[in-house]
Amino acid sequence: MATLDDPGLDLESDEEDNDFAEGLITPPPAELHATLSKWTNYIHGWQDRWVIVKDGTLSYYKSQNDISAGCRGSMSLAKADIQPHEFDDLRFDVTINDSVWYLRAFTSEQRQQWLEALDAHKTESGYGSESSLRRQGSMLSLTSGTSLASQSSFKKGRGLREKLAEMETFRDILCRQVDTLQTYFDGCAESAEDGKWHHDDMMEDNDVDADSEDFLTPRVDNINITTENGHKEKLAFTYPGGDGMDFKGEAFTFKATTAGIIATLSHCIDLMRQREDQWQRRLEKEQERRKRAEELYKNAVEELKRKVNFGGPDYEEGPNSAMNEDEFYDAIDAALDRRDKEEDEEAPKKVVPHTPKPIPAKIEGSEHWLSVECNKKVEEAIKYVFEDLHGEQGTWQLVHEEGEMKVYRSEQEIDGVVVDPLKAIHRVQGISAHEMCHYFFDADSRLDWNVTLDTADVLEALSPDTFVWHEMVKRVWPATQRDCVYCSHFRKLSMDEGNDPGTYLVCNFSVDHPSRPTGNKCVRARINIAMFCQTIVDPPCLNEADVPRENVWCKITYTAHINPGGWAPASVLRAMYKREYPRFLRKFSGFVEKKVENMPVMW
Repeated sequence: MATLDDPGLDLESDEEDNDFAEGLITPPPAELHATLSKWTNYIHGWQDRWVIVKDGTLSYYKSQNDISAGCRGSMSLAKADIQPHEFDDLRFDVTINDSVWYLRAFTSEQRQQWLEALDAHKTESGYGSESSLRRQGSMLSLTSGTSLASQSSFKKGRGLREKLAEMETFRDILCRQVDTLQTYFDGCAESAEDGKWHHDDMMEDNDVDADSEDFLTPRVDNINITTENGHKEKLAFTYPGGDGMDFKGEAFTFKATTAGIIATLSHCIDLMRQREDQWQRRLEKEQERRKRAEELYKNAVEELKRKVNFGGPDYEEGPNSAMNEDEFYDAIDAALDRRDKEEDEEAPKKVVPHTPKPIPAKIEGSEHWLSVECNKKVEEAIKYVFEDLHGEQGTWQLVHEEGEMKVYRSEQEIDGVVVDPLKAIHRVQGISAHEMCHYFFDADSRLDWNVTLDTADVLEALSPDTFVWHEMVKRVWPATQRDCVYCSHFRKLSMDEGNDPGTYLVCNFSVDHPSRPTGNKCVRARINIAMFCQTIVDPPCLNEADVPRENVWCKITYTAHINPGGWAPASVLRAMYKREYPRFLRKFSGFVEKKVENMPVMW
């Protein structure tokens, strides 16, 4: 019988040895490292990281200079799933269990290089490699099928255990008989050398028939046999120096013992065949269950690939976002609610130092490269301010009303992007038009009242009444982060009305500036906003110095044309505008009210 130690069976090992001998060992894949963009979380989005694949392990560091500080994360590629993204030519995902790394290369060629390197390291790691499968196949061929079933039959079958016990007994008897026969043969060999053999005839004895198949006595002293003449005689063999021995009886006893062993072995074989059939049926059932389990696992893996982690880049705003409009709106709404709650909790703790600062009565401007554009935007703003909301050509719809505040919208889309013009009309008591427009324009106060900004930087001061700004808006997941570069222009207007204590205008309109080109990590929004404010004294008073602050009112007309860019759903944008514009006017007017408290009115 062939065994596991049989060198003839170790064919695979021989082949592998030959491969080593012939120098066919494949060199390990080379290490690859580079700076890639990695998705961190929905707050910070994509960030540059130093990524290394080496010895079947993928690791990343914050930067190349931080390698000595240790990696920030690593995963073995042995069981990882590596997939290029379906739509993004620069992105690929590495998944192991419920951990997903979203990575983006800077070129499609670099992505292909990384995909090939990751596949090579995964294969070299041993999981799924050809050499691994060959070794597993060799072992399986020696231990599967009938061999497994037969071994289980020996362990499980009660009848088989009993027969094995009988075989143990027969083995002991057979060993004793072999020792006896061996002693006789040794004596015969010695006698043959001396020529001393003799034969003793025995008397007839009808007690036992030696040819009987039912002869199962393990040992007898006398054996009667029938000769050719029909006579029975007893044979005895002796050799010099030894006692008389019934050689014929020992031979028949040996035959009976071996016959018993053969019968028991036949029974064992029958039992093993029965057990083999049972275990074969169980094996087939087990194989069927395993096949179904593998199919379920395969389907689950496919489903997992389609259902990426919530908060990952596939749920981010984009043309192929995994979110529908309702889910997108719910996520935005929930994020804004959290932000409002945090602001309300921080408001009592946040104390903005208030230093009374005189507001200039009139900002003197000068000519600059945006002077013509500023004049044009002022004219457009005045046109929109006095546009009839209810005329025949009016397309304005009232979308929000709260006390003195009314918000109107005119639905418009450009290339599928919502650019609805909005107009808000509001009246605030105790604030002049000059004060309202000053704080809307003032660079020192920008981050105090506009809590939606991450950063606000003046790129260029063209004149005292004109600045170029770059603002980075706080990201509200799943929307993509946005920034804006715009010119802010402050102007005092002369209105032909009898009672006009002061009319002021601030225009903010998008421009291009060489110091802030459009990047690929955020969406550049385009804006055209005007804050038009008129001071009203009620009741009227000729001497401005005698007017108490509670008699001063500011009529605000706020117009906005915003193209947010990106791929946010139209219904979501309109819902957010309806929510955020009234909130902005309330918070900003409240901010100015606190700023001018206990200060003389600035006309």
